Amino acid sequence: MNFAVHQGGLGNSLLRQRWAVTGAVVSAEQKDAGKALRRRRALKMVDRELSKGNYRAALSLVKQLNGKPGVLRGFGAAKQVSHKLDDLKLHESLQSLVDAILDLIDKCLQFALLDEVSVKASESMPDEGNESHCEEDHFLYTQFCFTYRLTLYDTMRQSVFCHYVNPCPLSSVSSWTMTLFDVAKPSHEAGHFLVGYLLGVLPRGYEIPSKEALRQDRFAAGRVEFVGFEFLGEVRTTEIKEKKFRKGKSNKGKISSKTLNRFSCVIVAGLIAEYLIFGYSEGLHSDVEKLDKVLKWLGLPESEAYSQVKWAVLNTVLILSHHHEARLELAKAMSLGESVGYCIDTIENFINGEVI
Repeated sequence: MNFAVHQGGLGNSLLRQRWAVTGAVVSAEQKDAGKALRRRRALKMVDRELSKGNYRAALSLVKQLNGKPGVLRGFGAAKQVSHKLDDLKLHESLQSLVDAILDLIDKCLQFALLDEVSVKASESMPDEGNESHCEEDHFLYTQFCFTYRLTLYDTMRQSVFCHYVNPCPLSSVSSWTMTLFDVAKPSHEAGHFLVGYLLGVLPRGYEIPSKEALRQDRFAAGRVEFVGFEFLGEVRTTEIKEKKFRKGKSNKGKISSKTLNRFSCVIVAGLIAEYLIFGYSEGLHSDVEKLDKVLKWLGLPESEAYSQVKWAVLNTVLILSHHHEARLELAKAMSLGESVGYCIDTIENFINGEVI
């Protein structure tokens, strides 16, 4: 009898505990659902401002929402490495990765240089006197450039073919390559988007090349546009003036070190995102060329420019590696053409850990 009463009391106690635990779980789930709904509503407001071209208003709204419980916590919250690179002791594998990406950036600059020299050679072709001779020289030079570009390109992509492609018929290689590009393009643009957002630069729009566009031109470019990088217009204007009037270097450009740090990381993030997945990048040289032009526009000495790029590569590698899952989910959302607000919501759902 006493045992039965004791058993009954224990059973009621366990029942109460179970109800308490279940109730707590339901309450937590409802709370999380409420936070997610509140965030989505807020981000729809951001999308509306962006669609109207009110970029500053959208940025102001994101800043107001950032840090509020259950809304945004990732905007501008990424932890960054010190600029004192000599004081950092990197693991051998990380150092090797950074060196490989720096080498890839150097090859991209060689691509850009070849294009620039080729254009100048075309513009400086003499007039009628030696026309046939000149055409032959230009043809030989173009052939040399094309061959050299292929050599560089093969070097850049060698590792991915060694690691990802088994011996197979040529007919299947082209379809595999097409699938690879389908993944690479959104991954590239997702790298830009994610790093920009986590460093506090608001994306205001993006474009991913369609499959049809990639079939016609496998190097079809995508883009991500940001609020706060308007100085790039001044860089382009300065470049046009220098070419048009054949003047020497114009006055140095000026941006804050914070803006330069953000831009440096964002611009290399696409290339790095591809490299982390495939072991090389199909992004060609446009992003690297843009970074190089900005560093020259600022008048940075070569050693200082190299240090800036090296820091940006290390910082971006760590950010993208830490948020691997968010990067993959973001690439999926972008490949489907989801809104900027939806993409931000995706990032917030998948950013890892207390330290961002």
